[in-house]
Amino acid sequence: LPDIPLNLETLTIILPYSLGLAAVGLLESMMTATIVDDLTDTNSDKNRECKGQGVANIASGFLGGMAGCAMIGQSIINVKSGGGTRLPTFSAGVFLLIMVVFISDWLKAIPMAALVAVMIMVAIGTFNWDSLRNIRQYPLSSNIVMIVTVIVVVATHNLAYGVLVGVLLSALFFANKIERYMAIQSEFNEPENTRTYTVTGQVFFSSADKFTSAFDFKEALSKVVIDVSQAHFWDVSAVAAVDKVVIKFRREGTEVELIGMNEASKTLVDKFGIHDKPDALDRLNSH
Repeated sequence: LPDIPLNLETLTIILPYSLGLAAVGLLESMMTATIVDDLTDTNSDKNRECKGQGVANIASGFLGGMAGCAMIGQSIINVKSGGGTRLPTFSAGVFLLIMVVFISDWLKAIPMAALVAVMIMVAIGTFNWDSLRNIRQYPLSSNIVMIVTVIVVVATHNLAYGVLVGVLLSALFFANKIERYMAIQSEFNEPENTRTYTVTGQVFFSSADKFTSAFDFKEALSKVVIDVSQAHFWDVSAVAAVDKVVIKFRREGTEVELIGMNEASKTLVDKFGIHDKPDALDRLNSH
């Protein structure tokens, strides 16, 4: 685009589109590599694929060419037709280069309807029809992610938006699923007037409230032991939940002991936790 001046204003407009295009290209290439690996029982180097695609697209841009990426439809048809090595891919690139450079006038004569028909057959051949036949056997969350992703892609004509929505939904469903596996059991030692709480599972922003509500702060106890050897704390919300539990027990005059915390969780709690600070109660009340 020689007519567009390269200044800060144009860069702020072009850069987001460039990053979006790069993201879509990488996503499609990774999906293509995963599908081809599954069809050919091989294990490709995804990092090498990304690096090669990035270098090739940068070089193509300097030569006035268009960015490209792996194509799911062409790759699947290639594999199903018996092309399982690098030679078919190399041949396709060479013939495409020859057609664009030397016989482009002939290509212009091909009716658009014929190309549309080819693309329709490619879509029919690459679509996984079992995903519709077995939709009742899949989890509801997986079906919702698949259907919503397809709807967003078709409605916006943008694969990046569809993938983004699909990833966000998958993350929400995953967080909701992991939250259910967190459990807290307690055991009371009457002679010592001590209750031991055993925490099992993952404590993060989604399960922090469940973690806090599992403790009885009004019970008259001499000591509370919180065993977290079977738990893991992931984020600041989990650390805040620990602070809240420990400080509330101490406010009621109960001694609290945390045991079994793994190194990763301990590092997070030491960095962001406040229950061992002198002004812990005041800082908790200030939130």
